[in-house]
Amino acid sequence: MSQRGAERSVMSEPFDCDSCKESLYDRKYIQVNDVPHCIPCYDRLYANTCQECKELIEHNSRELYYEDRHYHEHCFRCSRCSRSLADEPFTCQEDALVCNDCYCNEFSTKCVACGKTVMPGSKRLEYGGCSWHEECFVCCGCEQPIGAQSFIPDKDEYYCVPCYEGRFAPRCAHCKQILVQGGVTYRDEPWHKECFLCTGCKVQLAGQPFTTQGEDPYCVKCFSNLYAQKCSACNKPITGFGEGKYISFEERQWHQPCFKCSECSVSLVGAGFFPDGTKILCKSCNAK
Repeated sequence: MSQRGAERSVMSEPFDCDSCKESLYDRKYIQVNDVPHCIPCYDRLYANTCQECKELIEHNSRELYYEDRHYHEHCFRCSRCSRSLADEPFTCQEDALVCNDCYCNEFSTKCVACGKTVMPGSKRLEYGGCSWHEECFVCCGCEQPIGAQSFIPDKDEYYCVPCYEGRFAPRCAHCKQILVQGGVTYRDEPWHKECFLCTGCKVQLAGQPFTTQGEDPYCVKCFSNLYAQKCSACNKPITGFGEGKYISFEERQWHQPCFKCSECSVSLVGAGFFPDGTKILCKSCNAK
């Protein structure tokens, strides 16, 4: 413990500095553990060195202490703007003292909306490498703060879900309601899956084969029953699905597997044939 003594004017016994042995009569002195020291010796032996100016912090100077470092009061200042930090909030950046304002201007993030610093500890939102004050992150549609709600980015603009859906979301060609997700595309128009139905039986067509008649979609069964040509051999519809390849001659059609000689059943696909009434014959059977 250090104690600063007052001047002594009269002493009845020797009273000397413990270090330099000079008399302390009529001089100021400081006691350290009840041992007196003259002022020069005290400063030399016990004064700390200022981290900033590297000079001794003498006994009559106000000393500031931060993280095992000592400073003169006038040396304890911001390394950027030189303002005193004796009564100011500050931080240490790479061993340099920086006031709160300079730190925020230099190291804190800026709000991309207002350009001002997002102060440490304040609420902020981050997206795509950018930061906003909570109150600055607003919907480009309704201009209300988005906060913790879901939002949808569109280029450099951000929308709350209701505004985005109202402006940009596709609408079903059938019911005209917003198509949020999924759906199917038919004739370059979006449809809800539950709205894209067979014109005949109203079964959902999403995920299954279908065909059209005019602008109307049909499932294979309905289209076959209503519009498909019948195979001249098996009398089943020629739909264009499954075994869809077919042979056409005059006004008759055959499934490709059904196109064979009426007598010997040899396939006539890619071969010559001879019509004989309702029959079709291979070359051999026709010669008989």
